[in-house]
Parts: sequence; C-alpha cells; structure tokens
Amino acid sequence: MAGRGRGEDQGEGAATSVNERSLFADSPYAEPMPVALPETRPGLRPLSPDDTASVPVAVPGSAIRLRRLLRRSTWPAIRRSLAVAAGTELDRGVAFLLVPVFLAAGVIIYFSLASEPGFAQPIAIVLLMACCAAVARSWPKTHLLCVAAMLCALGVVAAKVETWRAGTQMLGSEIQTRLTGRVVSLEEMENGRVRLTLDVISTAYPKLRYAPERVRLSARTVPADMTAGSLITGYARLLPPTGPVRPESYDFSFDSYFAGIGGSGFFLGNPKTIASQGPPPLTARLSSAIENARENIADHIRDKIGGAEGEIAAALIVGVRAGIPDEVNEAMRRTGIYHIISISGLHMALVAGTIMALLRGAFALFPDFSSRRPVKKYAAAAALVSIAAYLVISGIVVAAERSFIMLAVMLVAVLFDRAALTMRNLAISAIAVILVSPHEVVGPSFQMSFAATAALVGAYAGWADYRADRVRTPPARRSFVGFLSRKFLLAMGGLAMTSIIAGSATALFAIWHFQRVSPLSLLANLAVMPIVSLIVMPFAVLSALAMPFGADGPFLYVMGKGLTAMIAISAWISERSPVDAVGLISIRSVLLVAVALVIATMATTWLRLVAVPFALAGLLTVPQVRTPDVLISEDAHLVALPIGGGELALNRERSNEFTTDNWKRALRAEAIIPPEIFEATDTRFDLDPLDLPPGSPFYCTGNLCIARHPTGAIIALAKDRNTARPACAFASLIVIDDATAYNPCRDPLVLVVTKKQLARDGSAAVFFDPQSAATAPMIRFAVDKPYRPWHEQRRFSREARGMPPYKQPEKYKPKPAQ
Repeated sequence: MAGRGRGEDQGEGAATSVNERSLFADSPYAEPMPVALPETRPGLRPLSPDDTASVPVAVPGSAIRLRRLLRRSTWPAIRRSLAVAAGTELDRGVAFLLVPVFLAAGVIIYFSLASEPGFAQPIAIVLLMACCAAVARSWPKTHLLCVAAMLCALGVVAAKVETWRAGTQMLGSEIQTRLTGRVVSLEEMENGRVRLTLDVISTAYPKLRYAPERVRLSARTVPADMTAGSLITGYARLLPPTGPVRPESYDFSFDSYFAGIGGSGFFLGNPKTIASQGPPPLTARLSSAIENARENIADHIRDKIGGAEGEIAAALIVGVRAGIPDEVNEAMRRTGIYHIISISGLHMALVAGTIMALLRGAFALFPDFSSRRPVKKYAAAAALVSIAAYLVISGIVVAAERSFIMLAVMLVAVLFDRAALTMRNLAISAIAVILVSPHEVVGPSFQMSFAATAALVGAYAGWADYRADRVRTPPARRSFVGFLSRKFLLAMGGLAMTSIIAGSATALFAIWHFQRVSPLSLLANLAVMPIVSLIVMPFAVLSALAMPFGADGPFLYVMGKGLTAMIAISAWISERSPVDAVGLISIRSVLLVAVALVIATMATTWLRLVAVPFALAGLLTVPQVRTPDVLISEDAHLVALPIGGGELALNRERSNEFTTDNWKRALRAEAIIPPEIFEATDTRFDLDPLDLPPGSPFYCTGNLCIARHPTGAIIALAKDRNTARPACAFASLIVIDDATAYNPCRDPLVLVVTKKQLARDGSAAVFFDPQSAATAPMIRFAVDKPYRPWHEQRRFSREARGMPPYKQPEKYKPKPAQ
C-alpha cells in the first residue's frame, strides 16, 4: 500500500519521498530505493565533458532491466530474472490483489455451468484445497496454486449461496388477475405512465396458486393520494420475465431473479387505493418512509428546475431517472457521458470531496483548533456519513452500493493514516462486492467500473514511480497568468488522460454488452466533466444541505444552468457523432483483454510487459465471431435478417423498439425495412418465391411472409402448420407462430422452428452455409437446458407445453367502467 506523499516533493532540493516499495529494500528481491542528487545513477548523462551537472534520461527502470535481460537471454538467466521479479511482486503484496480476481473467476465459472451444481461439490473442493494449502506451506508454488484453486471454489460457493438465498418465485405464464399489493416504489415515466413496484398480498379471479412475491407494473394514471406503502388493487395482466432478445445478450430473467421481481405487466384499468388492515411490518414502514422522502425531494427539484434539467437533477440527487426524455438519454449514450446519470463512484467521490473541502475550509478559519486537532480525519468521517446518507436517499441501487463500498474503504484508510487510493483498497472493495452480490460480476456495471478504476489506479501508481525515479529541477518562476495557464493545461491534460485510460480499459466490455462505442466520448467528456465537477455536483451538494432550511433555490438554479449546458453540449456532439453500432465481438477477446488488464494494473516490475501478448491476442480475436443470418424473437412474432447495404428487414411494421435497437446494433444495420403487405388476391404475390432476388425484404399476404437472404436462402414465417406446409418446397427456414404446431416438412434440409421450441429455449440465431445450399441451417438458442433457477419458469408456460393461448373465462373478465 502506498505511503503518504508517494512521489511528491517535500521541498526544493529535498529527497524524493519514500513509497511502499522502498519498505522492501532489505529484501533480496527488492528494487533499489530512489535516492536524491547528487548521487549518480544509471540513466544520467553529462551535459558536456566540462560540466559535472547531469540531467535525467526518461528510461524507466523496468525498461533497463528488460534491456539487460535481452542481452543475456539464456534460459537460466530468464529463469533467474523471472524468479526475482516474481519474488518482488509477492513481497509487494500482489497475492492479496489477486484474491478478488480468483473469486470473480469462480463466480464466472458458476454462472457458465451447463447445469445447476449442488452445495456439496464446491464446498468439498474448498475444504480440500484449504487442507492442501496448509500442508504445502513449505512449497511456495504449490501453496499458491492450492490457494488460487480454493478461492475459485469459494467464488462458486458464494454464487451458489446467493442463488439459493434469492429463490425468487417467477411467474410461469401470462395471465390476467385482480391483484392486491403494497406499493414499494412508484416512478413517473417519460411517456406519462407510472411504473409501480408492488409486494403482492393476494390475487383473485382467478386466484394464483404460485403468485410471485413482487411484481413491476405500469399504469396510465394513479390516485393522487397513492404513495409508497399504500395498499392498492386493480385488474392487471401479468407477464413472466422474458429471456435474452438474442443469444448472448442481456437476460431479463437473470436480472429479475436476483432483483426479486417475479413478474411484470400493466394494469388494465386504473388501480385504486384501499384501506390497510393492520400496520405493515417495520421494514416495510421504513422503506416506505425512505421512498416517500425520495419522491418528495424529486418533486421539489422538478418544480424548482423544471424540464429535462429537473429530471436529470432528480436522478443525480435521489436516483429517480425514469422521467428523463428519451432523446436526452440517447444523446448522452452516443457521446459516452451517460455514466454521469448513474449514481456511481464519480458522484460519491464528488459528494465526499465537496464535504471534505467545505469542512477543511471551515476548519482553516480556526487555526488554533486545526493545528491541534486531526481536522482531516474529522472531514473524512463527515464525508463517510454524507455518502452513507447519499446511498440511502438514492435508493441503494447496486451501482451506488458498490461505489459506496469502494469510497468507504478509502475514507476509512484516511482515518487510519493510510493512503486513500491504492490497488489494495480497490481489492478490498471488490472482495466485499463479490461476496455480497456475486451475480454482479457477470454484469456490465461491475466489469466496467472496476476495470476503469483499476486502470486509473495502476496508471497513477506507474506515473508516481516514474516521477520518483526522475530528478526534477525547481520550476522557473512564472507570472500569475502563466501560472493559471499551466494549471489549466495540466487539469485538462489530466482529464483527457483519465478519459483515455478509463475508455480504453472499458471499451471491449462496452462493445460486448452493448455493441456500441462512442467515437467522440473524449471530446464530450473534456467539454462536460468540468461543468459536472465544478458546477453541477458541488451545487447539488450545497442544495441538499440547504434544502431543510428552504434556502436551496439559488443552488438548484445554478445546478440547472450547468445541466442546460451539459444537455446542449451532448446534443451538439451527438448530432455530429458517426454511427456507434459496431456489431458482435468474440468472448475470447474480452477474456484475453481482461487478463491483460489484470496483469498490467497489478504488476509492478517488468512482468507487466507480459500483458502485451494477451492484449494483442485479444485484439486479434475481436473479429472471430460469426454474425447471425436471421434472428427470431422468443415469442415467434418478430423475425429479422440483414439484406445488405446496412438494411435490416423485419416481418412487422410495428415492432418492439428495444428488441429492434438491440438487433440493429448486433447486425450493424442502419435502417429498418418494413414488410410489403399484399391482399391475398393480389396477383403480384403469386410470383415464384425462387424468383425473388437475394436480399429481398419480407413480402406478406394472409398468414404467410417470405423473404430471401443475400446467400439465397428463403425464410418463411407462417401463422400455423397448414400455412407452413407449402413453404416446405422452397424455404430453407420456416418459423411457425403456433405452439400447437409440429414440423410439417419431411426434408431434413429445411429448418422448422415452432413457437413451442422458442418458448422453451428462448430467442434464436440462425446461420446459413454460404458455400453449399445442400447443408441444413444451424440454429443456436438463447437458453440452454437443463434450466438454471432463473429459467425454471419457462417450462410452465402454455406455449412451452404446446397449448394454445389462455382464454379468460367470462366470469373473470373485468367489467367495463360505468
């Protein structure tokens, strides 16, 4: 762990301060401790033969050692150098830094398993590896391998425990019922509807035997007196959680399972509040009070600021962001500044920094007190309390929870006179997050935030070491304008490097999860981050402090003006940003780059150069993924295929916007081509399907749609088995939107996909063989069997059982409003 003042000057002519690595100077593996002038070191050269002064040459110590190693690149020499470097890394504590890496590897292994494991196997492996590690303490290499295996198995156990603890009861099939529940939260959405999260109390007409415990529903309007904790009732259509919109994409069932949401849907009418029978539990009353406080603060902010600025301000202060307009959200995503909206490490750090700056400035007004008291620790303690309150009032979402843990570790380090920003503190926070919420490891939020933070901390440590190895002359005296100009350029350069380092570390993770990049993110962050850091967040903190006294108006006004500038800049850059969809990449490339990132950020000797081949291999394997030729939704309603020229053909004029956007990015399409619909008697559709040119969009008539892929394969979408039968003569792929249908074709080269298959196995990707039409298409589904706990509900849907859609009995249908 870095000591205080690592790499900083203690005054003109003073020696460079001691860092953590110099503590191991007595170790046989330690690097020499940096010393001050006038001692001569390798890397210094004379200015002239007559001049004894020397200036530093910018040659890092690791590069010098590598150069020497290459000169004597014999195998024994390489082994000795590796042993020295590995010993130095272990003395500097790299073993502890690798603890969260192996824990995360175990979590990834668990969620990648083909079937659900039991508790016995991973626990047995943990105990066995712990015993082996204890026995092998005399053999360091074997001991480390046993500890690594034990940590991986412990990650599997942690993920298994979380899955068992969640145990969310998921709705198996779509159904309409009268639902009574207690409001957990309510959010006003941008489209005018209200999104409600409800704890289900009872269902009726029909009564559900396996009702979910918590659901998320939307309503057109809600009663004015409805608040968190209110008891409501209404007739609702409940839908089971959906799976990925395509193979290897975001799984809503997985997220719903660990969020405790067993179903979603909407109210068929307007819900009504009813009288509560008895007081709710204490935990429900406490959460309702916090949620109502959040909503009241959000309404107050919206009234004071108004417009999109008010919605963003409410998102930054209390985490309520459902009302932000879609065009503003999309502009911030395209410009790479959407991380500003999510309450994360940036906001926590700015809140803590503002509180510490205010308190230390206040303490400075009392020099007698500040000189005798550890005012820095007082400010850190107050900042810790502030970010804890910020976490609670922002809704305790996972991203904010993770950021709080990271920052709390750093502030506690300040309280104990330790360096606040080190890789060790990052490792501690990562261990805490992995053990508390293992499922977050496979999500984009965990991966991108820790990748960016690790890269920034590693780059900071490397830069500090580089500065410690240099001999600096005192800076020349400058004018006040020159001083300000230099500080401004340094600040902008630091901001640019921060954006470059964080963006580079998270680029492949963003592409893997979202299939998009932000080409102008560096420009957008350089333009926006000073506004956010100096105006928006500081005045947000000041408004929060002044809000209880009714004096927050001026601060919210300034904050709103800063947000206006941020929205204008993001919109201007978004209009000039090129297409950000980059398509699919290989998972191998993401794993290789992740390994390279771990090595580069945690190694402190020349071993960090080992990251280079992993990074190169990751970049070379990026394009090694095959793009699907056809995508099919899990409800069999939507089929899409790229037809060339950046166009994506769909079989429906109106489609799910989220699914369509995801498919466009995955297939790198820029335009949607709707189907051409003809009347059943229209002679223009009586042409031979084989006469359709390659790359033809969908032509639909009656219950049949036909399109032709650029490879020449014909795709048919039929309403039932009878409609699909004639297509067996010419189609390579037939999709039947009927759960009761079965394969009507005898030709094994014709791939038939029914609604029953899609209901069981999720959305599908189809691949044609461009070399041979005599090869059957290959299909890959999004959900594998046997089912994991977050997919168990799929087997209970009517479609998965080959049954027709459920028809609501007349006695259960809601009566029309009078």
